[in-house]
Amino acid sequence: MSAAEFSKLADLFPDETVTHSYVQDIELPATPGGAGGGTFALITLDNGLDHSRPTTLGPNTLVELGTVLEGLRDRAAKGEIVGAGVMGKPHFLVAGADLSTVKSLATREHGLWMAQLGHEVYATLANLGVPCFAFINGLALGGGLEIALQSTYRTVSEGAGALALPEAFIGLVPGWGGVYLLPRLIGPENAVKVMIENPLSNNRTLSGPEAYELGIADALFEPADFVEQSVAWAAKVISGEVTPERPNAVDPSDPEVAGRWAAAVAAGRAFVESKTSNASPAPAKVLDIMESNRTLSQADSAALECETLAGLMQTDEFRSTVYAFLDLVQKRSKRPAGAPDRKLARPVTKVGVVGAGLMASQLALLFARQLKVPVVMTDIDQDRVDKGVGYVHAEVEKLLGKNRISQDAANRTKALVTGSVSKDPFADADFVIEAVFEELNVKKQVFAELEAVVSPECILATNTSSLSVTAMAEDLQHPERLVGFHFFNPVAVMPLVEVVRAPKTDDAVLATAFELAKGLKKTAVLVKDAPAFVVNRILLRLMGEVTAAFDEGTPADVADNALRPMGLPMTPFALGAMVGLPVAQHVQESLHAAFGDRFRVSQNLQKLIDNGVKSLWVPTAEGGREIPASTLALMSFGSSPSTGEEVLRRTQNALAEEIGLMLDEGVVAGPEDIDLCMILGAGWPMFLGGITPYLDRVGASERVNGKRFLPPGVASRP
Repeated sequence: MSAAEFSKLADLFPDETVTHSYVQDIELPATPGGAGGGTFALITLDNGLDHSRPTTLGPNTLVELGTVLEGLRDRAAKGEIVGAGVMGKPHFLVAGADLSTVKSLATREHGLWMAQLGHEVYATLANLGVPCFAFINGLALGGGLEIALQSTYRTVSEGAGALALPEAFIGLVPGWGGVYLLPRLIGPENAVKVMIENPLSNNRTLSGPEAYELGIADALFEPADFVEQSVAWAAKVISGEVTPERPNAVDPSDPEVAGRWAAAVAAGRAFVESKTSNASPAPAKVLDIMESNRTLSQADSAALECETLAGLMQTDEFRSTVYAFLDLVQKRSKRPAGAPDRKLARPVTKVGVVGAGLMASQLALLFARQLKVPVVMTDIDQDRVDKGVGYVHAEVEKLLGKNRISQDAANRTKALVTGSVSKDPFADADFVIEAVFEELNVKKQVFAELEAVVSPECILATNTSSLSVTAMAEDLQHPERLVGFHFFNPVAVMPLVEVVRAPKTDDAVLATAFELAKGLKKTAVLVKDAPAFVVNRILLRLMGEVTAAFDEGTPADVADNALRPMGLPMTPFALGAMVGLPVAQHVQESLHAAFGDRFRVSQNLQKLIDNGVKSLWVPTAEGGREIPASTLALMSFGSSPSTGEEVLRRTQNALAEEIGLMLDEGVVAGPEDIDLCMILGAGWPMFLGGITPYLDRVGASERVNGKRFLPPGVASRP
């Protein structure tokens, strides 16, 4: 078939933002011995838009690319070109398939056409009759990286970022050849890392150097003259002067490789189970195809990929992921509901951090790395200050050791972070944030001391996770300058900042907070000053229901595993241990004080805390877990056990009730902001589409509130 024969699919999307394929002929130089030379056809993929609109692959884009490649194949057959290359507009190769198009493929047949069209075009690229080169000059995701994999050779820029096959994360499989080609190119273990472990670990991506190290690319060049170097390298490869080495490449028919392949797939399945409890079908499908295609031809694998893609495109999990990823993370996060005009924001040229503990130290590192401004940390004695600054320096050294930053960047970052036992260095700061003990009077004292030192224009921020920002501002001379700026742990990883507006917080302060979050590469969501704001309020209600069931006599294993169908990143008891039982109990007590018995305080947990027990479970020698008899002896239980299904339904209903109340209270602008907060602040699975569509889908919203949170079809099929 030719690409043009898929016009029936392309015609369904007349409004597609087309990424065009522009061809430029380049005359390659001959070697000093007279060999080589000839015409090299370089395709540039460009949608003509600025960097805020990455290039993507929709049906019209693929038909045009396929037609261009067919023309080059004809030229190659006539001897008119000796090679071809593909690159993208500045900072991009291609960001993958056009999800706004893919989510609109209404039938399985249309999904199958889309999958087959991609394979048809990529097969033409792989079989031009002359060597084909991919010059990975920037971001290359999904189908974008698969363009490179289908090419004969690949170069990558040292400045390229976000190289990945994230399909398992978005509910699909790398269905345009990636799942077949990648394990053969870089080995099965590395392929599982790229296709499974990275997507399910906060959608982690590779840098250009990391991709080169794995063997995805054959050559690594500096950004300044990347294209020129890549073309010159291609000329040497075509002439035979250079032969790329691929030390990680494997032959799947080799018995030793077959064993490695099976072990890598098994490890991948264990990882998926640990991360998602197999609540989403896509990751397992990736591994199913990889397991099968070790003994398949590329054509047979392609057929399997197409059938799998067509099925997955019609699942609730995929549609939910597209809502979460495209509509929320990619769109709503860029236009925060309720944020003031960004023109009101003030410049921030120096930052103060009150506290030098773990959270404060993480904040200091983030501000210094991302804003590149001086950061001063303070604490009550020099030992604490030195420990905080030392933590920052040690973390910078770790980044340097992993080649995440250069030596110059490491030196600059360390030089920006200083410490003091006095708050006097805050006198010329523009923004000071506290990260001290979670006790209202302590924080009020901190702000009173700060107001005696800082300028009238300095913004004061609190990283409180649950306390009233309004109460903190009560005694301030300038309460309008105080804003909640709540990060999540670990700060470097979690993308969310809850920006809390107290009644007197002014628009300029709020606008600065939003711009600051953007500068820190975080997503800010505006929340009302209400106990525990959004994420912690929902998580504590969830944990409270499971703990209550346990206290009532439900076996620990049953209670802790009851929510596994949600595919949450960790069980409730594991979350409690990570947060720390005293911290979780403290927040639960504050929520109980605010909202009553909806947030029940567990006397059993209090007994554990009083006796220094940090976690309910302890690991066993066999690699399992158990509750020690000494721990059980501290607790007392009721005689009303529940089944796992009952605990799950009870928790679903509780969450639906709490979110309904939060929306009635105006804690956020709408259910979409609840979803965004939970995805970015709590790791709520993308394949659930956010917490509100999940509760709609399982019927909890209507059971409790008599109505859905979102219109039918927003995040799942009607």
